[in-house]
Amino acid sequence: MTLDPRIPDGPLDKKWESAKFKNQLVNPANKRKFDVIVVGTGLAGAAAAASLGELGYNVKAFTIHDSPRRAHSIAAQGGINAAKNYQNDGDSVHRLFYDTVKGGDFRSREANVHRLAEVSVNIIDQCVAQGVPFAREYGGLLANRSFGGAQVSRTFYARGQTGQQLLLGAYSALSRQIKAGTVTMYNRHEMLELVVVDGHARGIVTRNLLTGEISSHSAHTVLLCTGGYSNVYFLSTNGRGCNVTAGWRCHRKGAMFANPCYTQIHPTCIPQAGDHQSKLTLMSESLRNDGRVWVPKKKDETRAPKDIPESDRDYYLERIYPAFGNLVPRDIASRAAKAVCDEGYGLGQTGNAVYLDFAEAISRLGRDAVETRYGNLFEMYGRISGDDPYQTPMKIYPAPHYTMGGLWVDYNLMSTVPGLFVLGEANFSDHGANRLGASALMQGLADGYFVIPNTVCDYLAGFLNTTVDHSHAAFSDAVNDAKEKTQKMLDCKGKRTVDDLHRSLGKIMWDRCGMTRDKAGLEQAIKEIPALREEFHATVNIPGSGKDVNQTLERAGRVADFFELGELMCRDALNREESCGGHFRTEHQTEEGAAKRDDDDYMYVAAWDYNGPDTPQTLHKEILEYEVVKPSTRSYK
Repeated sequence: MTLDPRIPDGPLDKKWESAKFKNQLVNPANKRKFDVIVVGTGLAGAAAAASLGELGYNVKAFTIHDSPRRAHSIAAQGGINAAKNYQNDGDSVHRLFYDTVKGGDFRSREANVHRLAEVSVNIIDQCVAQGVPFAREYGGLLANRSFGGAQVSRTFYARGQTGQQLLLGAYSALSRQIKAGTVTMYNRHEMLELVVVDGHARGIVTRNLLTGEISSHSAHTVLLCTGGYSNVYFLSTNGRGCNVTAGWRCHRKGAMFANPCYTQIHPTCIPQAGDHQSKLTLMSESLRNDGRVWVPKKKDETRAPKDIPESDRDYYLERIYPAFGNLVPRDIASRAAKAVCDEGYGLGQTGNAVYLDFAEAISRLGRDAVETRYGNLFEMYGRISGDDPYQTPMKIYPAPHYTMGGLWVDYNLMSTVPGLFVLGEANFSDHGANRLGASALMQGLADGYFVIPNTVCDYLAGFLNTTVDHSHAAFSDAVNDAKEKTQKMLDCKGKRTVDDLHRSLGKIMWDRCGMTRDKAGLEQAIKEIPALREEFHATVNIPGSGKDVNQTLERAGRVADFFELGELMCRDALNREESCGGHFRTEHQTEEGAAKRDDDDYMYVAAWDYNGPDTPQTLHKEILEYEVVKPSTRSYK
C-alpha cells in the first residue's frame, strides 16, 4: 500500500491557503444534514466539537469522564507556543516552524509543521476572546516566557495552569453549542469499537460506564481526539484514565499506527518514591526558565545542597550546552540527567534525581516575583515532597510524559480508514521524534479550532444527501464483538490484579524501550511481552459484573490493548536502526553521546498495519521530503 499524505502543491508557506481553497465546501444549509462523532473532549476534541457545532453540523461528543473538564489537557502546566513576536526578539512563523522541525530531529512532515506555525498566531486571539486569563505584564500586555529548544520567548501562559485555563475556554465554547442543540454530549461513555461500512468509518460502539450498556452510534464521519499512550509504562505523568483503547481499536479496523516508538521522557518530574505509586507528577518545563539544574561534583555527596559551594556544583546543562543552557529540548535534558545519575552523581537513596535550584532567581527577582510565576507549582511540589522549594532545591528526574507516535494521518488529518480523522496527540503528524515544550496545547487547539473545520468538509461534500444506515449489519456485529470481548474478560477468574500485570508490563517497557534502547533488550522485550499478555488473559481477576460501574473492568480492557501496543513499540524501535529525538538506540550515538541519525535509510514515517494479536504487523513507509529545511545534526551548544 502506498501512503499518500496529500500534501498540497506550491511553496511551503502557501500550501495551507491552497488547500483551503481547493478543498470542497459544504454550504451552511447542508451542514445540518451531516452527523459528526467526536471521541474525546480534551483540547482537540472540545475545540473540534464546539467549532463544528458552531458551523451547523450535528455533533455527538463522547468522553469517559463525568465532564469534559476532566480531560487530561488540564494537567498541562507551562504554556502554549505562538509566533506572535510580542517580545520583538526575532521570532516569526518561519522560526517557530524551523525550531519545531529541528526539535523533532527532522522526522516530522514539513508541510504539517508549517501549517501549525501559521495557525498558532490565531489560537491566542481565539483564547483571549474566550476570556482565557493569560499572564500579562505590568502594562497589561500579554506576557511570554521561554521554553526548551528555542532562543526566543514565544510561550503564553497562565501561571502553571495553562492547560486547565485553555480547556475551560474550549469547554465554554462547547457548552454554548450543547445548549444551542448542535452538540449532544455523552459523558461517561468509552469507545470500544470503530464501525466500518463499505470501507468508511460510519460510527462507534461505546460502553456506558455507569450502566454497563453497550450500544452503537452512527455518523457520516468520526473524529478521534483521545490523546496519547504514555501509560503503557504504567508510571507516567499522565492521568490514570489516559489510555490507547479508542486509537488501538481503530488500528485493528485498518487505521495504521505511525512511529509508535517515538515517546517523550520529560526531564522535570518528581522522582519515583517507591513501588506503591500509581503515577508520577510533572514539574513544568517552564521552571527551567529560572531554575538551574545541577548535581554535586562529588559522588555520594552527603552535604545539604545549601552547604555545597558553587565550586563543588556541576551545572551540567549550562556546561555542555552553553548556547541553550537549561532550556535544551526535553530529550537532550532527560538523557543528560540519566547520564550524570548513571555515573554516580545522582541524589537520594535511589541516586535517580538531580537538583532544580531557584536560589539565584529568588536572589535576582525576589521571592514575590518567583511566586507570581510558579506559585502553584511550588505549592504542589511542597505538598508531595515535604520540602520547601523556596528554601531548598527541587529534586527532579525524567519520566514518561508524551507520545509523538499515533495513528497515521494525511495533510487533512484523515487516517487510512476513510472518514476517520485523528486530532491532537492521538495522531503522529507534527512533532517528529521529539516534541518541544508548549507545543502540545498548540497542536490540539490548532487541529480542533482551525484545521479540521477546513478539511472535514472536503470529505463530507462527497456524501451530500446520503444517510448512514444504522441497521447495517456492521453495527450489530461491532456491538456483539464488544460484548463478547467484555464477557470473556469477566469470565476469567484468575488471581492477579490488573494493576499488578500492568506494572509488570510497564517495567519491561521502561527497562527495554524507555529512555534508552538496544537491540538485545528490544528482542528480549518482544519475547517477554507476548508471554505476559497470555498470562494476563489467563490469570487476571476482574471482580463484579459488566452491568454497572466497574473500574477494574475498564482498566482491564485498556491494559489488554497496552500489551499489543507495547509489543509494536518494541518492534518499531528494533526496526529503526538509528537514534533520533526520544528514540535513543545506544548502538547509534556519537562519540559525545548524542543521537546519531541515519538519514539515508530512516528518513521516513513508519506506519504499521494490524494483522492480528499474534502476527507481526506489516510496515509501510512514508518517505519524508524537506523542501525548505535542510536536515543537519542537531546542536544546542
